[in-house]
Amino acid sequence: MLRVARLGARQMSTVTGRPSGSYKRFGRTFGTWMVGSAALASIGYYVGKDEIDAFDHEEPASELRLIPGQQFKGMPVIETESKGRERLVVLGSGWGAVAVLKTLDRDKYDVVVVSPDNYFIFTPLLPSATVGTVEFRSVLEGIRRITKRIRGAYVEASAVDVDFDAKCVLIEKPGEGRAWLPYDRLVVGVGAQSITHGTSGLEYCHKLKTILDARSIRQHIMANFEKVMLPTTSDDEKRRLLTFVVCGGGPTGCEFAAELHDLLAEDLKHYFPQSVRDMVRVVIVQSRDHVLNMMDSVISEFAERQFARSNITVVTNSRVQAITDTSLRFSTKHADGTVTEHEIPQGFVLWSTGVSLTPFTQLLCQKLPDDQKNRHAITVDAHLRVKGVRDGSVYALGDCATVEYPHLLEHINELFESAHHEGAEITRNELDVFVKNAAAEFPSAAGHLQSLVDNFGHFDTNHNGTIDRSEFRSMLEYVDAKLTALPALAQVANQEGIYLGHVFNTLANLQDEHISSKDTMSEDQKTDRKRRSEEIAVPPFAYHHHGTLAYLGRAAAADFGQGKTYKGSNLAAKYMWRSVYWSQQVSLRTRFLLMMDWIKELFFGRDLSKF
Repeated sequence: MLRVARLGARQMSTVTGRPSGSYKRFGRTFGTWMVGSAALASIGYYVGKDEIDAFDHEEPASELRLIPGQQFKGMPVIETESKGRERLVVLGSGWGAVAVLKTLDRDKYDVVVVSPDNYFIFTPLLPSATVGTVEFRSVLEGIRRITKRIRGAYVEASAVDVDFDAKCVLIEKPGEGRAWLPYDRLVVGVGAQSITHGTSGLEYCHKLKTILDARSIRQHIMANFEKVMLPTTSDDEKRRLLTFVVCGGGPTGCEFAAELHDLLAEDLKHYFPQSVRDMVRVVIVQSRDHVLNMMDSVISEFAERQFARSNITVVTNSRVQAITDTSLRFSTKHADGTVTEHEIPQGFVLWSTGVSLTPFTQLLCQKLPDDQKNRHAITVDAHLRVKGVRDGSVYALGDCATVEYPHLLEHINELFESAHHEGAEITRNELDVFVKNAAAEFPSAAGHLQSLVDNFGHFDTNHNGTIDRSEFRSMLEYVDAKLTALPALAQVANQEGIYLGHVFNTLANLQDEHISSKDTMSEDQKTDRKRRSEEIAVPPFAYHHHGTLAYLGRAAAADFGQGKTYKGSNLAAKYMWRSVYWSQQVSLRTRFLLMMDWIKELFFGRDLSKF
């Protein structure tokens, strides 16, 4: 029977002939959906009208070949075509890498993309794919469709080593051998892997980073429900199978728990008896004092209230100690400092507790020990260049990289001297000028520098209308304390990729400075000179936060920063959340598929097949 019948159109009143209340509710639901669909279609036309380049009839990039008889470190070398352009090698096919490819101008570089997956995943919708709200193909876009616009080549392989002096990266396809790929510029966007925190038993957990993870989770959920229906399954075993534990209260963990609740409340209730549904338990184990702790506290509290109404148990200030095939053990730290141990049965565990370096990024950092000391990501400068690579030809972005922020307090003397022009203290007008100049030099600190002007009176402790050196020190300490690492969000990687794409377009248009054959400059001096000219040509990267979204099960919330939030537990909030992600798709194809998935889910429900 159609899902619309379940939404309320059951029957007309036999007495008055007027629509029943449930029919009216269906009308409002359907009307809201129609308005949302019209808005999505309008956005799609303007956002996606230029995304049809892959449908042209131009010849794709030629295949890569090995240089006959040439080897480097005992491995063959891939041939580099001579077209008078630099070769740009992009490692990865995630948010950052795809943003670079979509921003690059045609025919500026010989582009080669290296990734073990020949598709891009729209990761924010992976939780929806785990329960059948959207299909797997709807969150994927083939990487060759993206590279064809810029006539780029793609190699299905992984990077396993890099030689910065020879400017070559070693790529490998398991079972197919290895080869060195030369580059002029290298972009590392290989992402990160889940951090383990030393917890034992992670082999019994699911992760949610790839489309294979989503498929495995979907199979596991339905397998548990089908096993529960077997007459031979005991009640204790049924309760264990229907206990779903999420380790980590970040966006991924919370959105998966919300999607799982939607599956139970909207679909499974129609096909499984009440006695089975009463046994279902969803538990979120969070190490901090609130879920979604990276968002405003108003959002965190709203999420916890929403989960309470949905019978989702949230356990805070708790750390998972060990996981077995049938149970999970965690410890909880209470306000008085005492710690208690707990053990619960589990039939499913999702591990979503942060990220760490992949083997390749670990190797890269080990090759640059003096400059790469961060244990969780590659350190890059304000231009996203990997610290320690002298010629500045290697870039990193996304989850595998972290931008090194300036420590303004280390430059207090020159900054203070540049700030005041008359007298020994800084006036309000002089501070305005200083903030504008400093924001241009340190764009990552622009927002916090501006707050110095807004809070002038707070830092002017002696209330004389000027800032002396000790008060200026307090200002710089405040800014340094506010500068924290960028979050591991898709929009961060996307902005970094767009920035690098514009950087490469600018650098491709630069004419190499003529150096006379009689010039006695060394190669290192030439490298430094070229690097300085590139820094002058392109501004440093500046991140602009556009807000963080979270779906909470028939509700959604958004944190726009600076105390600006949105939260709603109605259809408008749900379709707002969907429309934002729909507009951010990388192709018209995925927009169309998502629209069809949401229409199918509205009328027919989610697909409960286990395959």
